[in-house]
Amino acid sequence: MKNITDSFVSAGHWPSVGSFEFNTDILATNPINLSVVLSVLIFFGKGVLNDLLDKRKQRILSTIRNSEELRRGAIEQLEKARARLRKVEVEADEYRTNGYSEIEREKVNLINATCDSLKRLENLKNETLFFEQQRAINQVRQQVFQQALQRALETLNNCFNSELHFRTISANIGILGSVEEITD
Repeated sequence: MKNITDSFVSAGHWPSVGSFEFNTDILATNPINLSVVLSVLIFFGKGVLNDLLDKRKQRILSTIRNSEELRRGAIEQLEKARARLRKVEVEADEYRTNGYSEIEREKVNLINATCDSLKRLENLKNETLFFEQQRAINQVRQQVFQQALQRALETLNNCFNSELHFRTISANIGILGSVEEITD
């Protein structure tokens, strides 16, 4: 640890005024480089990710609002159905002697149809919410993956020079040659 602090503090490592030197001490330069790269990634990536998440949040909120409107419509239909049910019950009292069983069946059918409609609307709302959430998650994943892949490719392209590339290819050819000799 003392060598690292000495590389920063020591006057022998500081270039004189008007000259430029590369610091080849890997232990001294890597933490600095990593902190600069991480700071830049956090600074610029945070805004992009926040924007993406805000857009997804707005879409999900609008979907929830739409679902709430559907729910309100279903409640209105339920109130209408209840009003109709009350009307049917009044008519049932009037016609009780003539067709009580028929009116009772109508009532049950009306209640079942209303319940079925409410269940379908609730299921539709839940499916829509789930679908939107999954779509939002998948879009964010895809965008993060694409950005990471693009940055990795840029880093690789910036790091590889022709000599390093040639050495890598030669080493891989040597490995394949030794594998081929073993299989023969």
